Amino acid sequence: MALLAELKQRARHLKAETFALYLAARDPRTPWYAKLLVAGIVAYAFSPIDLIPDFVPVLGYLDDLILIPLGIALAIKLVPPTVLAECQTRARETMRNGKPVSRIAGAVIIVIWLLLALLSIVWALEAFTPVFVLADPG
Repeated sequence: MALLAELKQRARHLKAETFALYLAARDPRTPWYAKLLVAGIVAYAFSPIDLIPDFVPVLGYLDDLILIPLGIALAIKLVPPTVLAECQTRARETMRNGKPVSRIAGAVIIVIWLLLALLSIVWALEAFTPVFVLADPG
């Protein structure tokens, strides 16, 4: 039981850090390359679709346990310390008052995944549809 409680605590901490990074990405003092990395990490962390689906045994949680924390650690190194400290304080206050909800961010993520699915379908149709070449009758 202690392991489960510790994992839940770590998950809450990761969510708070991810939200703090989201706030840091919106701060004008954050460099553009850090904003780009943070945007990708936050979008992936809050995305309902994983790179490796969670139902795949063992590998399903690989991205949640390794990729996201590594991305967060890298992003924390790129954000100026004063900006990060302010954003962490704001994130803790917001999390205490309730979880932040962004319907626009959710809609953007859904649109991106739908576009990727559409591109995959188009690619599959082009790759697997036989091409008939008609002989020139002349």
